[in-house]
Order: sequence, then structure tokens, then C-alpha cells
Amino acid sequence: MQFIFKSLTAGANPADTGSLLMTVGMIVVLIVVFYFFLYRPQKKQEKETADMRNSIELGDVVSTVGGIIGVVVRIKDDMLLIESGADRTRIQIQKWAVRNIEERAHPEAHGAGDKDGKKLKK
Repeated sequence: MQFIFKSLTAGANPADTGSLLMTVGMIVVLIVVFYFFLYRPQKKQEKETADMRNSIELGDVVSTVGGIIGVVVRIKDDMLLIESGADRTRIQIQKWAVRNIEERAHPEAHGAGDKDGKKLKK
């Protein structure tokens, strides 16, 4: 701490001031690198996941973080009721437990298309 105050005074050694600026510059560069390579991509992934979970509709086939795959039969606030298995067992889960949407109920409603960008027809 004393080094910083001495280097900011009028009688500071130019070599000490340059060393201080180099250290501060390296810290700034390190913070920028962490932002662009760690924080920003993580926030982007969280936003995409939240958008996916908010776009769930009735009839979509979803898989959960626990590995359960089922068809959405009811949506209420942050809860989903899914139907799974041959005996049509119903399980109530929270939206945060959905890992991904395996199959959309109505692909044309969600912008799915072929290679040329045209809407798929049934």
C-alpha cells in the first residue's frame, strides 16, 4: 500500500511508476479476458436455456435432468405435468428440471424448416 502512495507522489521514481502502471494494466487485461471467455458465454447460455424452457407448449416431448422423457400434458406457472411410459404415468415437474425439448408438438409454429429455410409441410 505504501508503494502505491509513494509512486503517486511528485518525487516518485519513474521506474516504480512504470512498474505500477504495468501491474494495473495486466490486472485490467485479465478482467477483460475473464469477462469475454467466462462470464459472457455463461450468461448467453443461461438466457438460451430460459428461452427454451419458456417456449414449452402442450404436446412437446421433453427430457428432464433426471433422464425422464415425457409428453407435456399441462402447464401451470413454473410446473409441468408430463406423461411418460407405456402405462402413461403422469409426473409433475418444475420447469427448471427440463434439460431440452426432444420433439415439438407443432414444428411449423416454432420456425422449424428444411435446409433452404422453407417451412416444413405435413
